[in-house]
Amino acid sequence: MLTVTCESPGHLVALDRPRPTRLPGEVLLRVKRVGVCGTDLHIFTGHQPYLAYPRVMGHELSGLVEEADAGSGLQPGDAVYVMPYLSCGECIACRQGKTNCCTRIQVLGVHRDGAFTEYLSVPRRFVGRADGITLDQAAMLEFLAIGAHAVRRGEVRPGQRVLVVGAGPIGLGVMLFAKLRGAAVTAIDGRKDRLAFARDHLGADSIVALGDGDEAELSRQTGGEFFDLVFDATGNRQAMERGFRFIAHGGRYVLVSIVQGELSFSDPEFHKREATLLGSRNATIEDFETVMRAMREGRVPDAALATHRLALADVPTGFPRLLDPGAGVIKALVEC
Repeated sequence: MLTVTCESPGHLVALDRPRPTRLPGEVLLRVKRVGVCGTDLHIFTGHQPYLAYPRVMGHELSGLVEEADAGSGLQPGDAVYVMPYLSCGECIACRQGKTNCCTRIQVLGVHRDGAFTEYLSVPRRFVGRADGITLDQAAMLEFLAIGAHAVRRGEVRPGQRVLVVGAGPIGLGVMLFAKLRGAAVTAIDGRKDRLAFARDHLGADSIVALGDGDEAELSRQTGGEFFDLVFDATGNRQAMERGFRFIAHGGRYVLVSIVQGELSFSDPEFHKREATLLGSRNATIEDFETVMRAMREGRVPDAALATHRLALADVPTGFPRLLDPGAGVIKALVEC
């Protein structure tokens, strides 16, 4: 089977590998779509902190069942999605239902080989039926579920003022589900095309270009009070530290992105606001179901989100172009 592996930063190779043997309790999938994520781009550029090379990337996937155990509830040909966070089910996090931050988590495409391949065998409990949605939509569940999870973590309520810093795919997912909860959403980013997308396709109430005067503009829009909730989706240390300034008194700051190293902030300012700082990692089955429900109701602009496509065989040559800001990539889908 055709498999694309990242041998080292910047070096992708197409290989012919044996088809995996399905173990009892697993489902053998024929991979059909794989979404390209910021994590994949970070792996390619050498900036993913949880990874050892070589690695087969890809954790946003949909496919068709090839083989499954009798009594599994799945039949050959069924369209499915995969929750790529392979949790142990036993640790302190899993016992609380927080499988997204399992202490022994294995993420497909990061800790173990992922979906840039034609066949993949995964445990049954991480495979869900993609009923009522397309294969394209099923491959976009995961990144949108991260946004839905962050919004749930932040306990967004109708009428609250929400600032999303970073209008990449994860930030756009946060905006979408904050809007669906009735919040007033402001987006800030350095890319005008991403801001225009947030306004035109996600209904962002306000967009602010990163640069001189941006903080004054955010203050003006909120009467100097700033935001009930701030979400960072940049993966940039400077932006993450700066975001503390935008929290309203009594507000919450949700760090969706991750950066290597340490963050610092002004403790007097943080305490003065009695602010709440939250980390948001991955997603749970509840978040996947939230996204699927919104897709079935036609509330997710998935056709607009899927801006680029490439065949699996073309990944080694075509993947680097996805890093070009001028390409206007929101979500690229690899077709297998």
